Amino acid sequence: MRTSAAVVPVREVAELSALYSEAAAATAAGSKSFYFATRFFPPDLARSAHAVYWFCRTTDDLVDEATTVDQGRRDLAEWEQAVRSGFMGIRPQNPILRAFFDTVDRHQIPAEYPLELIEGCRMDLNQVRYRNFAELRVFCYRVASTVGLMMCKVIGFRKPRLEETAIPKAIDLGIAMQLTNILRDVGDDLRLGRIYLPADEMEEFGYSADDLAACRINDPFRRLMAAQAKRARDYYASAEPGIAMLNPRGAYSVKIASDVYRQILSVIERNQYQVFERRAVVPSVQKYWLTLRSMALPVARHAAGSAFSRFTPWKP
Repeated sequence: MRTSAAVVPVREVAELSALYSEAAAATAAGSKSFYFATRFFPPDLARSAHAVYWFCRTTDDLVDEATTVDQGRRDLAEWEQAVRSGFMGIRPQNPILRAFFDTVDRHQIPAEYPLELIEGCRMDLNQVRYRNFAELRVFCYRVASTVGLMMCKVIGFRKPRLEETAIPKAIDLGIAMQLTNILRDVGDDLRLGRIYLPADEMEEFGYSADDLAACRINDPFRRLMAAQAKRARDYYASAEPGIAMLNPRGAYSVKIASDVYRQILSVIERNQYQVFERRAVVPSVQKYWLTLRSMALPVARHAAGSAFSRFTPWKP
C-alpha cells in the first residue's frame, strides 16, 4: 500500500508535465461540463483533477469500447491488476496511470476509490437491468461517488475535522450527478442494451420494457421520469452543505459543477423528457451565467452582512 508521497526525479518533471497536458486535453474532449468547472481551479488542482478524469474515463472506455463482453472483462481485469500493482509501489508504465499515480501520491488517494470505480464499470458488463433503486444506488456510488471522493482528496477540506461530515455529502453529489446522466442518456444507453431505470418503478408507473424498446414517450413515462428527477434533486439538496466544507481553493469549482448538472436536469424537464433522440445540454453562455450567479451570491451576502453590522437600530 502506498502510504507516502513519492519524490519525483527532476528528469521526470517534463514528462509528467506533458502527461498532465494530455490529461487536460482528454478532459476537455470527454466532458465539457467537468472541464469547464476545472477551469476555476488553481493550476495545481486542475492538473490533478484532469489526471483523475483521464483515469476514470479510460476505465469507463475499456467497457464501452470493448468489441465483446469477454474482451471488456479481460481488459478491465488487466487494468485492475495494473492499478493494484501501482498501489503496491510498482511504478506504472502506462502514461495514464503514471499521471494518475503521481496525483495519488500527492493527495494520498486511497486504493478503495479507484478499485470501486473499476468494480462499477464491471457492473456494466455483468448487469444490464436494475431491479430497484437499492441496486442502482450501488452502481451510482461506484461509478460516480468514487470520483467525487477522489476529488475530495485532491481539494481537501476547510478544516480536517469536517472530512467525516463531508464524505457522505460528496457521495450524495456523485449519486445526484449519475442519476442526471442516466436520465439524459436513456436513449443512448438503450442502444447499448442497458436499462438503468429501476424495474420495479417502471412497473409501478405502468411503463413496460416494450414501451421503452419502442422509445414511447407517454404519461406513464413522464411520471416515471419525473420521479427519477425528484430523487436526483433530493440528492443535490442533501449534498449542498458539503460543498462549503471543502477547501475554498476548490469548493467553488465543485459548486459550479453541481449547478451545471442541476441545469442539465432542468433542461431534461423542460424538454418534457424527450431523451430518446434529443440530448440535454447546457449552452456555454448559460454555464457562464451560472458561474457569475455563484460568484455574485457570496459577495452579496458579505456586503449585506457588512451593512447590517454597521446598522444601529432605532431606539425610542
